Amino acid sequence: MISLTFVSSDAGAAADAYHRASRLVSLEGRRLGPVAWEIVGDIALEAARTTAAEAVGDLPVDLCVQTAEGRRKRLLIADMDSTIINVECLDELADYAGVKAQVAEITERAMRGELAFEGALRERVVMLKGLGLDALQRAYDERVRLNPGARTLVRTMAAQGARCVLVSGGFTFFTSRVARAAGFQDNRANTLGEADGRLTGSVGEPILGREAKLSALEAEVAALGLGPEAALAVGDGANDLAMIEAAGLGVAYRAKPIVAAQADAKVDHADLTALLYFQGYGAADFTVD
Repeated sequence: MISLTFVSSDAGAAADAYHRASRLVSLEGRRLGPVAWEIVGDIALEAARTTAAEAVGDLPVDLCVQTAEGRRKRLLIADMDSTIINVECLDELADYAGVKAQVAEITERAMRGELAFEGALRERVVMLKGLGLDALQRAYDERVRLNPGARTLVRTMAAQGARCVLVSGGFTFFTSRVARAAGFQDNRANTLGEADGRLTGSVGEPILGREAKLSALEAEVAALGLGPEAALAVGDGANDLAMIEAAGLGVAYRAKPIVAAQADAKVDHADLTALLYFQGYGAADFTVD
């Protein structure tokens, strides 16, 4: 059995894509929520992908085609910067240090996969040397916001028994706070060197990058006694690619082209609750405040 899920920020667009697909495969589905529909049926996987893509066409709709069995995942492993939150924290710290343009350019190239992540991180952190530690709290308070749907995604999966882990090439100062705000059960990230109330321009070794994110996924599913097919991984940059490719469902959220091309599904239009709809949750199942 194959599931085809259509999600959008535009309820009409999602409905249009669903109805087109339903006619093409001669199957009725169901409405999962105000902006989401699905069809589950005995369809060949490649035929389903072709049909779904044809149904979406140029509509602003996010699409996920997958085997229906096992689609509800037991592990959520998520990138933080520009995925769960709205900014790249390092770029925002650089703004307080007066070097945002230089740092943001390196960040963009690293996220596109043009630079090795570890070297790019060291290069950017050096530029923060001497920045007062108070800038970290200011950046969190003034700049960091959860992306739409993030809290609902995490809290719903946790309420349904999934383990939710935030993994970031950023810094523990931010991941610890974002994890608490969103409802993640654990977080992993890098540490910034500090002394006398200021950043030293160093980062703790070994650096958590692409391979470390993959290792985190593997360790987490192993601890659950499961395989990577039980994981949902979501991210936007090249350092997320290994975990996205390894996961049972790898999702590219507002992602760089190198990531979007390899992911099982993309979220370019809807909010992060799309990841719940992709798993077959209905809006009535969501855990919201």
